[in-house]
Amino acid sequence: MIICLIILIFFFLFSSAPIFVALTISSFITLIFLTDIQPMILIQRLFGGIDQFALMALPFFIFAANIMEVGGLSNRILRWAKAIVGHLTGGVAMTTQISSMFFGALSGSSPATVVAIGKIMYPEMLKGNYDRKFSAGLLASSGAVSLIIPPSITMIIFGSVTGVSVGSLFIAGIGAGIILGSTSLVYIYYYARKNNIPRNKKASGKELWDATKKALWALLIPVIIVGGIYGGVFTPTEAAGVSAVYALIISLFVYREMNLKSLYKVCVDSAVLSAQVLVLVAAAQVLGWMLTRGQVPQLIATWITENIHSPFLFLLILNVVLLILGMFMEGVAAIIIVAPLIFHTAVSMGIDPVHLGIIMISNLAIGLYTPPFGLNLFVTQGITKIPMSEMLPGVYKFLLSNLVGLFIITYIPEVSLFLLRFIE
Repeated sequence: MIICLIILIFFFLFSSAPIFVALTISSFITLIFLTDIQPMILIQRLFGGIDQFALMALPFFIFAANIMEVGGLSNRILRWAKAIVGHLTGGVAMTTQISSMFFGALSGSSPATVVAIGKIMYPEMLKGNYDRKFSAGLLASSGAVSLIIPPSITMIIFGSVTGVSVGSLFIAGIGAGIILGSTSLVYIYYYARKNNIPRNKKASGKELWDATKKALWALLIPVIIVGGIYGGVFTPTEAAGVSAVYALIISLFVYREMNLKSLYKVCVDSAVLSAQVLVLVAAAQVLGWMLTRGQVPQLIATWITENIHSPFLFLLILNVVLLILGMFMEGVAAIIIVAPLIFHTAVSMGIDPVHLGIIMISNLAIGLYTPPFGLNLFVTQGITKIPMSEMLPGVYKFLLSNLVGLFIITYIPEVSLFLLRFIE
């Protein structure tokens, strides 16, 4: 059954069917012809996949991200990042990476980060003599960091299925996100030196101060979100609503770059993007249920439990499994399937539950832009309008650099936990 399912998925994908169609139709065909289960169960799974309280945060964070883009917040973050690193070797690309990290912290949405930053910075990188492959690879990978830096939908899901504190995951995600972003910055520097990319003029002290002052309202959003959640003021789902309302107030009454007409367009665009993401989540839930029905995750977890007794080797194999799953499965679905199966085994080996969550989410963040099905690949392709075959060589370079960051996050727990322990 599982072999047939995988063959069908590849068939539909290579026939240019949308990814959610490939996942759902393949599951339906497999269920109808190879099992005696009623097809209605998959309809229920489709709706059940998005009928989760934690997922209520997703449209709010997407709404907040779109408000930031139209209301001037993302532009100010870009100018602030450019004032800090724009003069360095690879400064334009570094600005893209750092802006994506901050915007991801503001919006909590990886696709929204790619769209908001990519629309502005992709033309800028082309003007700065960066080739299209490199620029597209940077956009796809930099947006993925938003899965780790709080707020993060995937962290919310991990906390809900394992009982780990979402606030603790948010705090731990800061250090891990910085490490993953830094490995990309190192590769950007290497690329710019190798290709003699011209440097921009260094910002003066006054220009840096002005950029910081203008971006201050935008930069306060992650402080409000993380501080409010960790301080017990509101839940992560409520934090999504708070971020949207805060961004709306700043855009309408402080920066005054948004009016009612543009607000209406933002609402429509947010609804469309939310629907697109939630359809993928629903399709991933169906695929996840089919894999679970075929005992695939259980077989993997059982094999690990019976044969692996070293925490080092356990984490290595877990990384490999998650990286493979991340290529084919949406992060939320992968967490729902895998986390409950390996959680107690990992804890019994002495692995910190928060650290385990960060490792899993870091893997799935990389999976967001890992071929063949990484969601960010399709979002980036929509912005850059270049063929997937041309984009992938640039993606692979960032994938390799981020795998180095993943190794550091996995085997140096303090990278993730030091800030949490400092606060506690």
